[in-house]
Amino acid sequence: MSDSKSLLAELKTRLLEINDLEMSASLLNWDQSTYMPNGGAGARGRQLSTLVKLAQEKFIDPAVGKLLDALRPYEESLPYDHDDASLIRVTRNDYEHAIKVPPQFLVEFNTHSTDSYQVWAEARPKNDFNKVRPYLEKTLDLSRQYANFFPGYDHIADPLIDLSDKDMKAESIRKLFGELRAELVPIVKKITEQPPADDSFLRVTYPEAKQLAFGEKIVRQLGYDFNRGRIDKTHHPFMTKFSLTDVRITTRVKENYLGEALFSNMHEAGHAMYEQGINLEYEGTPLAGGTSSGVHESQSRTWENLVGRSCPFWEYAFPLIQDEFPEQLKNVSMEQFYKGVNKVEKSLIRTDADEVTYNLHVMLRFDLELRMLEGNLEVKDLPAAWNERFNSDFGFTPPTDGNGVMQDVHWYAGFIGGAFQGYTLGNILSAQYYQTALGAVPNIPDQVRRGDFSPLHQWLTENLYRHGRKFTANELTRRVTGGELAIAPYIRYLRGKYGELYSL
Repeated sequence: MSDSKSLLAELKTRLLEINDLEMSASLLNWDQSTYMPNGGAGARGRQLSTLVKLAQEKFIDPAVGKLLDALRPYEESLPYDHDDASLIRVTRNDYEHAIKVPPQFLVEFNTHSTDSYQVWAEARPKNDFNKVRPYLEKTLDLSRQYANFFPGYDHIADPLIDLSDKDMKAESIRKLFGELRAELVPIVKKITEQPPADDSFLRVTYPEAKQLAFGEKIVRQLGYDFNRGRIDKTHHPFMTKFSLTDVRITTRVKENYLGEALFSNMHEAGHAMYEQGINLEYEGTPLAGGTSSGVHESQSRTWENLVGRSCPFWEYAFPLIQDEFPEQLKNVSMEQFYKGVNKVEKSLIRTDADEVTYNLHVMLRFDLELRMLEGNLEVKDLPAAWNERFNSDFGFTPPTDGNGVMQDVHWYAGFIGGAFQGYTLGNILSAQYYQTALGAVPNIPDQVRRGDFSPLHQWLTENLYRHGRKFTANELTRRVTGGELAIAPYIRYLRGKYGELYSL
């Protein structure tokens, strides 16, 4: 036992050093998306590549593999869910994955990704797809190269999906999305045939500084710990972590639309509260993170939608926001406001989309990236394919590529494949977890109505957050809900809420 503890201590020391390098790279990425001047892009790409290369080389050192082999008897002597057993198991999975990817590939990809992001940030406002097209073509090539480091896959997207949603497969996701789409399309049709809810009061002038102050006040009340976090502005909101005691969120503000920053703050705070809730003893190890993109997204959507767009929440928060913006909201009732923030319409931008149409945006992207990876869609034809599918799903064509194929940062700062499915998986899981929470704590809506979010936050921390990566998404879902991933709770939630709002 003493030998095992000594070996585990050595493994943790190595992992902490690797984590320090990775978190330093995260800090540089955050700076690039917030405060870095445009001129810093070239050097930033080099710096990030150096850190990623060093971290990868240290992690795939054969000495790490020998430590994991030596610790196997100790791991097998412990219960599956023991912290030490989980750390060894998760680290071994990561190690066996990492040794298949050459460090030089990661250097090339990260350098390219940094350059691509900078070009996208400049090209999108100008609607200049041709400027970013060669970068996207290289991204597609590199994405295929990455997948081919893992031969034996059923679909070329599987290794990319496995990066963020372990054990999920392209074909199983296609099937799940097909079932969800069959349920969603009739709901969308019935709602959008009606006159849309009035949200004009959200689209008058709301000063940026007051929006930021109110958003900070709300996420602080939800449970986001500002002693371990902060909010900054960016092009495309995100959450990032440099340690479990430094978890930051970003937002963007439109002075002519109140919902942009407010719901962005709640969304990113949901991600951040997940990370802040992880057991602090996992710091510096592979356990100190969210278990999958789907589970992570379930928490951002829980706090943004299931809480933040709920009637109980606005029964509490509407008087607060009315006090903050008395002129803009003086003639608006709580009922009008609630309907306005839950307006359903076919819209251009995924991040602005309502709960009912949102997943159509995700499925569009998922299907297009599978076609690109399969070789059935060339990058040069992507804008036309996007517009054709968008028109089929939403009934109109984006007026510009900036509001169409270029609107999301993901393909321009990461792999093509493996990212978008997590958004819809998160929506499905959010309803499944929340239904379980209500079964355990039935008066959560009453507590939210009083502005008390701690019972829900505590339940989520105890049942989901604290475990970090100890369990896969499928294992965690079974532990929390007693069953497998299922769309029924999500469809039931949408039908119940929007059935009342739109008299379906």
